[in-house]
Amino acid sequence: MANRHLSRSIALQTLFAWDFNGKKKSALEGIFDHTVEEFAPGIDDTDFAKDLVWGVDKNRKEIDALITKSAPDWPLEQITNVDRNVLRIGIYELQFANAEDVPPKVAINESIELAKTFGGASSGKFVNGVLGTIYKEMGEPRKEE
Repeated sequence: MANRHLSRSIALQTLFAWDFNGKKKSALEGIFDHTVEEFAPGIDDTDFAKDLVWGVDKNRKEIDALITKSAPDWPLEQITNVDRNVLRIGIYELQFANAEDVPPKVAINESIELAKTFGGASSGKFVNGVLGTIYKEMGEPRKEE
C-alpha cells in the first residue's frame, strides 16, 4: 500500500508542475518522467501514478466543474495549486477511476494526507470538506468499507 501512497505523491507533484507551467499537454509525459526520476527512482511500478495523472488530464473539465460546484466560495483560480490538484486526484479516484480495490473513504483519506503533507495549514480541512460534499452527493457508495 505504501507504493500507492508514493504513486499519489508522484501524481500530485506531476500535476502541480504541469498546472504551474500552463497545462501544456505535450509537456505532461516529460514532467511525469522527471518527477519519477527525481522523487521515486526505485519505484517498480508506475502504472497507478500514470493512471491518476492521465485520468485527471482526461477528465479535468468535469473534475474542475465538481470542484467549482462543491466549493462555491472559492473560484478555481483562487484555490492553491496544491489543493486544486489534490482535489483533482481525489475526485478522479472517487468518480472516474476504475479502482474497485480503493474504497472511497481510502481515496478521501489519502487526499487529506497529501493535502496535509504538501499544502498549507488548512489544506487538509478544505480537501476533506470538498471531497466529503462530493461523496455525500454520490450517495455515499461503499460506506461500510
